[in-house]
Amino acid sequence: MVRGLRSWREGDAVAVLAAFSAPEMSRQSDVPVDSGEGALRWIALREEEERAGTAYAFAVVDEDDVALGNVAVGAVNHVHGTGWVSYWTAPSARGRGVATYGCDALARWAFRELGLFRLELGHRINNPASCRVARTAGFVAEGVQRQKLAYEGVRHDVELHARLASDWHTRVSRSY
Repeated sequence: MVRGLRSWREGDAVAVLAAFSAPEMSRQSDVPVDSGEGALRWIALREEEERAGTAYAFAVVDEDDVALGNVAVGAVNHVHGTGWVSYWTAPSARGRGVATYGCDALARWAFRELGLFRLELGHRINNPASCRVARTAGFVAEGVQRQKLAYEGVRHDVELHARLASDWHTRVSRSY
């Protein structure tokens, strides 16, 4: 069961390393996370981004305060009130509503605490699980960005979703 969001901390390095042991997770990091040192560097980078005001990342934790996944808002633009949402879930926590809860809670936080108005996220169109997360967390599909991403030499279309501070579901309490 998901308890909430909190800042990442050094004690989460084991959970971060376990999450990044899944092969597809390598694309979710700007640094290699293949050792305890790499996991600590990943956590330190999240702290640096927050201090710089460019991105805000949170661990999605269970009732025992164990990190199950990550949600973040980056590319924060205060002039336009926008941000880009990203998320991942540890393989052991997938299919339990962790990412959906995290994206919804992050959106509410970003609207309230950062004063943002529009949050965007994107997923490969061949990733129906990410699409379900986006839709269930209140992000409306807006269109396809053709061949936006390239992984291992293969181009992928990306479906763009957005959630606005004025959307009806932003004002309604949700449960997961």
